[in-house]
Amino acid sequence: MQRRRRLALLGAGALLAAGCATNPVTGRQEISLVSSAQEDQIGRDAYPAVIAEYGAYDENGIQAYVDSVGQKLARVSHLPGLTWHFTVLDDPAVNAFAMPGGYIYITRGILAYLNSESQLAGVLGHEIGHVTHRHTAEQITKQQLYGLGLGVASILSDQVRRLGDVAQQGLGLLFLKYSRDNENQADELGVEYATKAGYDPREIPSTYAVLKRISEVSGQSIPSFLSTHPDPGDREAHTTALANAAAAGKSGLLIRSRAYVQRLEGVVYGNDPRQGYFEGERFYHPALGFQMSFPAGWKYQNSRSSVVAASSNQSAAIQLTLASAGALSPSAYVDQLLRAGKISAQTGARENIGGFEAWVGRVSVAQQGATPVTLVAVWIRRSPDQMFQILGQVGANGSADERTILASARSFSALTDRTRLSPVPERVRVVAAKTSGPLPSVLAGFGAQAITPAETSVLNNLQPDETVQSGQLLKIVVPGRTR
Repeated sequence: MQRRRRLALLGAGALLAAGCATNPVTGRQEISLVSSAQEDQIGRDAYPAVIAEYGAYDENGIQAYVDSVGQKLARVSHLPGLTWHFTVLDDPAVNAFAMPGGYIYITRGILAYLNSESQLAGVLGHEIGHVTHRHTAEQITKQQLYGLGLGVASILSDQVRRLGDVAQQGLGLLFLKYSRDNENQADELGVEYATKAGYDPREIPSTYAVLKRISEVSGQSIPSFLSTHPDPGDREAHTTALANAAAAGKSGLLIRSRAYVQRLEGVVYGNDPRQGYFEGERFYHPALGFQMSFPAGWKYQNSRSSVVAASSNQSAAIQLTLASAGALSPSAYVDQLLRAGKISAQTGARENIGGFEAWVGRVSVAQQGATPVTLVAVWIRRSPDQMFQILGQVGANGSADERTILASARSFSALTDRTRLSPVPERVRVVAAKTSGPLPSVLAGFGAQAITPAETSVLNNLQPDETVQSGQLLKIVVPGRTR
């Protein structure tokens, strides 16, 4: 389950009362609802949830490599004594983000678009800057002081999140938008830390140029990095000025372009079908060994921890996850939820779905000071260690949407097609240009590829018609297969 969902956020109201804290970068005292100890706790508690949602990516030692670069930067940051964690996430989105306490995440998706170790240092340094300048604590404090709370709506209700078993605490902080001042400060610190660690900061501005081109050339939505890191102005021009000033009078600064590109050989590109994929409304999950049809015409989203779908008018939604049910049967698990107070009522019966023991019905989840919400609910015991949970939210019991959701749940079955059980993801391949010439003609010499020449130009930070030289390293994407 690859594509992420923006899950429930860590409630900032649970944090301690306002006090003062010293900003490590400025040295000034600031009003803050979040102490340094609480920042550490937030990052530590959220780490398992982040890994559950995205998965860690560590093929060909790329995790250790990224960590080594990150640690160089951390040592010259304003918090060198902090225990820093740098994690590559198995996510195709072009993104990087920071959590308090020194937890830095970067996706394999953005790694593919970088073209030097110094660019990597710039991205990691930017995220380190968000931590050292305490930007998350600042945003939490602002939202609490203004009574806004901290949260985004899930595709399903808060009650669904209460009922579900997926670890979610704190994930929403990954999508907390920083202010333009925050972004300026992180840009400045990213350049500073990269330069102090020995990297040439003049490589950094082109990173932002590449990120802007991704959506322009591919037609995809704006990269997640630009969505959650709003442009404080002309970021490319601003970081160019910062980098030129930082590099002035310095020699021997590192770029390491060729070595970085070579490390990308074999990196998975785009969605990894081994973690689930759609063909039309049919969903196949090779790793978990099941298949299921989702309602036709609905919008689908697949992440490592869940699959969700919503009707076009948002009147109904369905969520598929794994439940932490131990060895309980589906009906026994429902009884346990009732005893534990996670549900206030249930009506349903045992069924056989796809040859597996199941429970199908409705459950009610209490809401503080409000009428309980009723959910369509299905639990399926796939194997001794796998219980699937399907929850649906509809406008009215017995409606057409409810019948649609139940039909979808009852389509669940084992995936036995051997060709679908062993899909091959698209991967980055590093090649040397065989001849000199325009990029499109050089690319044509490498056979079938998964992305267009224009998209490949962005991947390599080249112009679509740019001339490349014989022997020049290029990143191409070789096709995968789902059957």
